[in-house]
Amino acid sequence: MAEMKLKWLAIGSFTSSIGMSFIWPLTSVYLHNRLGVSLTIVGIVLLFNSLASVVGSYIGGHMYDRFNPYKLLIASVIVTLAVLLLLIPFHGWPIFGFLLFVNGLTSGWNITMVNAIGSNIKGQDTRYVFNALYFAQNIGIVLGTSLVGFVYGISVTLLFIIASTLYAVFLIIVVTKYKPAANKGSKALIRNNKGIKSNFVPKPNLIILYTFFVSLLIIWVMYQQWVSNLSVYMTTQGIPLSAYSILWTLNAGLIVITQVVINWISRYHENLLFQILFGVLMFAISFFVLIFAKDYYQFVIAMIVLTIGEATAMPTIPAIVNVLTPVEVKGKYQGLINAWASSGRAIGPLFGGLVIDLQSYSALFIIAATFNLIIFIWIAFTWQSVKPRLKTYR
Repeated sequence: MAEMKLKWLAIGSFTSSIGMSFIWPLTSVYLHNRLGVSLTIVGIVLLFNSLASVVGSYIGGHMYDRFNPYKLLIASVIVTLAVLLLLIPFHGWPIFGFLLFVNGLTSGWNITMVNAIGSNIKGQDTRYVFNALYFAQNIGIVLGTSLVGFVYGISVTLLFIIASTLYAVFLIIVVTKYKPAANKGSKALIRNNKGIKSNFVPKPNLIILYTFFVSLLIIWVMYQQWVSNLSVYMTTQGIPLSAYSILWTLNAGLIVITQVVINWISRYHENLLFQILFGVLMFAISFFVLIFAKDYYQFVIAMIVLTIGEATAMPTIPAIVNVLTPVEVKGKYQGLINAWASSGRAIGPLFGGLVIDLQSYSALFIIAATFNLIIFIWIAFTWQSVKPRLKTYR
């Protein structure tokens, strides 16, 4: 029986990542500067986009476990492509906001489907699979974000044409190369025919799984401060906005480099929990650096530390969740990963804004560093408590 090849899964992820990188980075700027939409409404649009991603991830995970993932992914990519094609002639307000909401639904769905398909690749180590997907996605982001500003200066319509073309290529790849993904249900079917309740997840596994999910929510709430509020803070320190943008180019490039290093190290030593704990600790340290940051080089140091944490922890969580869930519900739990992360991304800007208004930026950075340290301790303690009773799967 043919198995899904990681090469094509990564190429598809790379292509779709470039396509989305022509949409999300300029949403706020386009809505506010070109269409004259107030920043409050822009915030609501982005909130609903993130919430749509939560819904798409959750439903996509459940659907993956019950139906043919090959057909489900094709349907979702077709809808995404249709949205992008509609944006070519119709990118005014309010239709742009509605189409962005639909795009949020399908983006969450697509990411969940790709990760769930990756969880069923048996010819490769689980951690290697998710690192490869994360690597491919970030290579796409590096390429997309490096071009998007240039293309935006030429024509907004051209942005949507390029994004549509890339998703058309992604659709062709899915149709021609993803058919083996339909075989994922064979093990589940055999077990169910024998009357085995194989979708049962042991309580110790559930405890650590939901520890990871809640941790993801909090991590992304804090991480979003870099995306939503740090630009304002840096400009108040006399640092130009262009320098803030360079930090994100640095972030994307460092993720790629860090992933290469991690993949090399993992050949000789692999400990999934250690990678997650190390990553969370790096998140905490990055915010600790921000408490005292005044000069640009200090923000660069904080970004380097943050990126090391991101590249270490983020692709490892799907890998360890995959190991702790039976094949019949892998889609559900991979969907929950993206759903909880998207919830954090939705809450983050509002949370940060409230803390800044009520207290200060320094208070926000202290809270972020403290919560990441609490997560570090919580994960370590919970893992040690349930480790003897955990059941692992392939």
